Amino acid sequence: MSFTNKTIILTGASAGIGQALAFSLVQQGANLVLAARNQAALEETVAACTNQPGSAIAIPTDVTQPEACQQLIEKALTAFGQIDILINNAGISMLSRFDEITDLSIFEQVMQVNYLGAVYCTHYALPYLKASRGLLVAISSLSGKTAVPTRTGYVASKHAMQGFFDTLRIELRGTGVDVLVVSPGFVATDIRQRALGADGQPLGQSPRDESKGNMSVDECVRQIIWAMEQRKREHLMTLKGKVIPWAKLIAPGFVDRVAAYTTRTTTSDQK
Repeated sequence: MSFTNKTIILTGASAGIGQALAFSLVQQGANLVLAARNQAALEETVAACTNQPGSAIAIPTDVTQPEACQQLIEKALTAFGQIDILINNAGISMLSRFDEITDLSIFEQVMQVNYLGAVYCTHYALPYLKASRGLLVAISSLSGKTAVPTRTGYVASKHAMQGFFDTLRIELRGTGVDVLVVSPGFVATDIRQRALGADGQPLGQSPRDESKGNMSVDECVRQIIWAMEQRKREHLMTLKGKVIPWAKLIAPGFVDRVAAYTTRTTTSDQK
């Protein structure tokens, strides 16, 4: 699949994986419609996409609001006349044991951004993706495949995202629309620094040693682009990510112990 002259809507485009994806796709000639809540950061992404083979526009969007998602799709159509790819990348995390949480609104916030935001954007884009026989992309997580202690709300939202797009893929058989779910592991972004803590406020710093065990953003984006080019149904990053679903079938208790051990060891320097 070539991205030249393809209209691509990308949510969560103001930082991290989304921003790096925008840079890569515009270099390949795509027409980008970039969405995020942070308008200033979004405009910086667009500015960095100038003088490239493709083009980019910024549409400040809060994906937790259905009306905003509808307007995003309408403005993309006004600007470029079609929609070929929707990349649901907007996301937020949380980091706290469930029994230490004091603000239950965390669960609503995370579900609204990670899951419902993708549902809303997909709903309004789908008729146009059918017309172009396009591609739906969900940037999920290995947390959508297995449990991760201290991330109950995040894991639940990614399981919901996985289930939604797996089901939609079946419903869309024969329409020409392909559905790709991408599941990265730990990537070197600031998502854990921005994660919500037990009190519902951003942590400001990651509880794990970010110098160890992270995939680079460039490598993550390279794999996403490759999976999109192949119009794959699913792409799990890292060997561990590929092994976990099979290991859960054979030895689920062992997988639980590994997850608990990994969480303790990656946060021990911060305690």
